[in-house]
Amino acid sequence: MTMFAKPPFVLGYAGLIPFVAATAAPWLGIITHAFAHTILLAYAAAILSFMAGIQWGLAMAHNQLTYARLGISVIPALIAWAALLLGGNIGLLLMAATFAGLLVYDLQLVAAGLAEDWYPKLRWPLTIIVVACLLATALT
Repeated sequence: MTMFAKPPFVLGYAGLIPFVAATAAPWLGIITHAFAHTILLAYAAAILSFMAGIQWGLAMAHNQLTYARLGISVIPALIAWAALLLGGNIGLLLMAATFAGLLVYDLQLVAAGLAEDWYPKLRWPLTIIVVACLLATALT
């Protein structure tokens, strides 16, 4: 197993740029809070859909092609879609809860040996920053 997989870390942290920028931009007078909501909702939906794809890939990699395992892998994308439709603060809060819930699930997969041991070192900080950005925007 790899102790440190550099590309996922570099790309993962680069993926934070839209979250942080959209959260900070209203405070800097660059965009309105309403536009920040729109940006964050759209980007969070895209990232949660990507994360759902990771789950599907892990299920395939471990030959867990059951309705339950593959069904779980589509839940983040479905919740993201619902949050996008709800919009506003409720949508942002639902996105934040989904990112947090997916982290818990990912940690269970690592503990079961179904995801790489370096994955929590990537997921914890990324999830904390994403959830903080979504909450900060929702609560302003």
